[in-house]
Amino acid sequence: MFSSFFSTAPPVDPNAPNFHPVSSAYQPSELFGELEPKDTEWTCPGGFAVETQIFYQFLEDGSSLMCQVIHSAVGVWYPTIQFTFKYYNATTKEKTWKSVNVSNFVTPPPGLDKRSSKADEFSITYKPKPGSDTPETYLVTANLGDDLQITMEVVRPASVPGFKVGKGPNGGFSYFGPDPKNAEGYVVHRFWPRTFATGMLVHKGQAIPFKGPGMFVHAIQGMRPNLVASRWNFAHFQSEQHGGVSAIQMEFTTTDAYGRKGAGSGFVTVSVGSLVLGGKLAAVTAETKWPDEEPAANAGVISRAVHSKTAHDPDTGYDAPTEIVFRWAAPSIVPDAQGPIDATLTMDVGQPNAYKGLIEKVDVLAEIPYVIKTMVNYVAGTKPYIYQWINPATLHVNVPAGLIPDVSGKTEVEGIVYSEATFIS
Repeated sequence: MFSSFFSTAPPVDPNAPNFHPVSSAYQPSELFGELEPKDTEWTCPGGFAVETQIFYQFLEDGSSLMCQVIHSAVGVWYPTIQFTFKYYNATTKEKTWKSVNVSNFVTPPPGLDKRSSKADEFSITYKPKPGSDTPETYLVTANLGDDLQITMEVVRPASVPGFKVGKGPNGGFSYFGPDPKNAEGYVVHRFWPRTFATGMLVHKGQAIPFKGPGMFVHAIQGMRPNLVASRWNFAHFQSEQHGGVSAIQMEFTTTDAYGRKGAGSGFVTVSVGSLVLGGKLAAVTAETKWPDEEPAANAGVISRAVHSKTAHDPDTGYDAPTEIVFRWAAPSIVPDAQGPIDATLTMDVGQPNAYKGLIEKVDVLAEIPYVIKTMVNYVAGTKPYIYQWINPATLHVNVPAGLIPDVSGKTEVEGIVYSEATFIS
C-alpha cells in the first residue's frame, strides 16, 4: 500500500501515452472475442475497484427492469456489496427503486463456481447446458423487503454468444497509466447482447408475471470511479422483429488526466458495442475518438454516441442531450453472410422541461454508499447525474444478404430502447 512512497521505478516521460483503449488494440477482424468461463467469474478485486453484474430486461408491455449486484472495494475498508433493483411500469409510469446493502455475500456458493453468488438477500445461480439451444442460464432470486421480491430465469440463445472486444485474457480491457502491464487502473466489459427472461415480480402484494428480451453485462472499473470517466453513454435496443434484433453500445470518455500524450491530453472516448440481427450475433464494434482527431465518416468500424442536439437543464446544470444518435458499423462475423453492416438509431428525447420517456435523473451521490462517497472527492460544485430514458425506437440497418431472411440492403427495425447519458464532471 505504501510502496508508492519508495518507488524505485525509472521516471516516466510526462508526455508518454497513459491511456491504452481496448478500442484501439485490435484489428477489425479481431474485435469479436468469445467469452470464456472465467470472463464472467467474480474477481472481487481489492484496492479501489467496482465490479458489477447487471441484467437489463424489457417486458412485453414496454416496461423495464434491472437487477444489479455491485461489489465496491475502497482501499483498506471491507467491501460493500449492494443489490440494486429498478422497475419502470410503462403504463402507470411508476418507478420502483430499491438498493439493499447485503450481508454474508459469498462467491462461489457451495457446489457452484464463481459465476454464481449469493447473500442473505439474493442468489444468482449460473447453470450451463452445453449443446442445447440455450447453453447458459442465470437463475436470479431476490427478497428486497416485505413488499418486493423477484425471481427470474435469464437464458442466452446459442446463436448469440457472449463477447468482449478482442480474444484472450486481455480482451475487453482498457488500461490507465503509462505501463499497461503494471496499470494504474483498468475498465473491462463483457456482454451477453441478447437474452430472454421469464419471471415473477411480487410488488406490494401483487404478483406480476413477466417475460421479454434483454442483455447482461459483467463489468469492472479497477480504479476510483471519478478517475475513470467524465462521461458515459449507453444504449440497449431490442426487437422481436426479423428473428430477434439487438443493438447495444457502451461508451465512456476519460478525464483530462488520461490520454495519448499524458496528463492534459485526455477526454478520449472509447465505445464498444454489438449488433444481433436475424437472431445471430452479427457484428462487434469498437472505436476510439481522440480529442485532436475528427472521426472518419466512412470508417470500416464505427461505434459512436453523439449528443446531436443539447439544451441546458436547470435541474442538473448540464447541457443534456435532446437528441442522441447511436451508430454502429463493422464487418459481419456470420460466416455465410459476409459483408459490411451499418446501423443507426436516432433518439429524440425531448426538451428538459418535457423529456420523452424519461425514467429518472439519478443523483449518483445520493445513491452510492457513504464510505465510497468520502473516498471519491468529486470536484466541488459538480454533481454526477445519470439520465435514464426508455422509448420506442427505429433501428435503421444496412445488411448483406443472408443475415436477415428475405432482406438485403436497407431495412428498418421497430423496437424499444433504454438509454443512459451520465455526466460525472
